[in-house]
Amino acid sequence: MVNYQSNAMDRTFSALADPTRRYVLSRLMDEPGLSVSELARPTALKLPGLMKHLDVLSDAGLITRTKTGRTVSVQLTAGPMQEAMAWLERYERFWTASLDRLAALVEQDPDA
Repeated sequence: MVNYQSNAMDRTFSALADPTRRYVLSRLMDEPGLSVSELARPTALKLPGLMKHLDVLSDAGLITRTKTGRTVSVQLTAGPMQEAMAWLERYERFWTASLDRLAALVEQDPDA
């Protein structure tokens, strides 16, 4: 399941490629500091399976875990996503131009 990625941006995209990991990040954005048990509760995953996903997110730098007594809390660390967003923004002009052409086509007067 986990392949070592040497580049930080590769690890970020690899971590974000999985819907379960995106779900975890979304939950942490809405509810910061959830425990591992709280993260696992609404999913069909067992704790060992969730821990593997958390390991991938942690290796990518997208989360941090803090242990207090027997409870492990998880926090979102969105910093690595900034590099990924900067990379994606370089290509934004390609899809923006396509959307602009589509909008122009839709807005054309049908009588013209």
